[in-house]
Amino acid sequence: MNSSTASHRSSVSDTQDTSLFYSLLALLVWIPLPLGSNKPWAVSLLCFAVFTLAIVWLLLFIRQRINLTPTFLKSLPVAALLLCAPLWAMLQVLFNITIDAATTLQDALLGCALVGLFCLTTLLVRSKRRIRLLCYALVGSGLFQAVYGSMMTLTGVEYLFFVEKEHYRGLATGTFVNRNHLAGYLELTLSVGIGLMISTLDGVRSANWRDFFRRTLTTLLGNKARLRIILVMMVAGLVMTHSRMGNSAFFSSLAIAGVLALILSRRSTKATIILISSLIIIDIFVVGTFFGVDKVVERLENTSENSETRDEVNTYTLQAIQDNLFTGSGAGTYYTNFPAYREYDVGSIFYDHAHNDYFEFASDYGVIVTGCLLLAVLLVFISAIRAQIKRRNPLMRGLAFSATMAIIALAIHSTVDFNLQIPANATTFVVILALGQISLHLKSRGHKSRAR
Repeated sequence: MNSSTASHRSSVSDTQDTSLFYSLLALLVWIPLPLGSNKPWAVSLLCFAVFTLAIVWLLLFIRQRINLTPTFLKSLPVAALLLCAPLWAMLQVLFNITIDAATTLQDALLGCALVGLFCLTTLLVRSKRRIRLLCYALVGSGLFQAVYGSMMTLTGVEYLFFVEKEHYRGLATGTFVNRNHLAGYLELTLSVGIGLMISTLDGVRSANWRDFFRRTLTTLLGNKARLRIILVMMVAGLVMTHSRMGNSAFFSSLAIAGVLALILSRRSTKATIILISSLIIIDIFVVGTFFGVDKVVERLENTSENSETRDEVNTYTLQAIQDNLFTGSGAGTYYTNFPAYREYDVGSIFYDHAHNDYFEFASDYGVIVTGCLLLAVLLVFISAIRAQIKRRNPLMRGLAFSATMAIIALAIHSTVDFNLQIPANATTFVVILALGQISLHLKSRGHKSRAR
């Protein structure tokens, strides 16, 4: 009697929040389109959409139509650490700590929306079917950005989101203004796609070499080949951005996460090794030959201290951090604060962001809040590592790989760019953090029987 009642409640719950889940998917696909949502009206629309979804979910919860999920409850420490940033931004406005109250308040609202998105993901994504739908939505969005950016470059008809490109002509930017931000978005969505690919491996060790080659050909030429082709197209789009750190971060994170997966998972097979190896070798030497990886290498070789001013910018940003070490100058105020510290050796470029996410967060929020954000990411990274060690379900291990790779990729890329200041990349990263928590805490039904 109790089990049938619980089953009935579960089915009712699934029906009640289905619309919310699909609205979340639509929102995630929309966010990158209007220039990465890096415009005031796009940010306002993003915040309005997230707050609306959150309010509707709360109403359903109050009416006892849906329940809290174990993943959400176990992710509360991560959510609390992420919430430190928008709460501190509100205090900066309240106590007049910020040098630009209006901008800081806007950043506080966006920060609340990001935390809300993290919570909504842990609340709504509570089945394997929904995990796959969310992952395919992100991969599909990444594929569109890669194909759109490549086609605009190859045809010479270069438009963003119904706006003609002014900068980075001849380079893939998708619907983003900056090629580095498209590269950052593709790093994240490729991480999800590779995790999906890994989750399709059967995890059964081959009895002999004949069986091994048969399984390998099935992986490369069967139904899974469609996902592999999608990943190749996305890598081609990434290479065509000619983003030095974007490409370096992707291939480095793939190699590091791959080695970690092979070390941590006792169920790693030859198929996993071949998949990761093919991603690195085929994508670099085959895709890169046709789509310009040599241009990326050339840019890396030509990079010098004389041609780059980011070191000087970082030096002056460190001075700004020291002057407001614990309080920060105000969320979102780097644009206003930096001119007081810059010197003429950085040239005539006006820097609205530090080309280093760590430094910009520390400058705006102070080192304590920045430490809280880093700790939140670290907790998710640990969850993903634990999931790769403990979980038997292939989907959960693939999801954990995605979170591990995405965190490593953005950790590397953030040392020289400001991807987390772009709403589309920040929201995608937050959702992947939620998936990292889901990979450890979502219970798999029937896993005992599968194990037997």
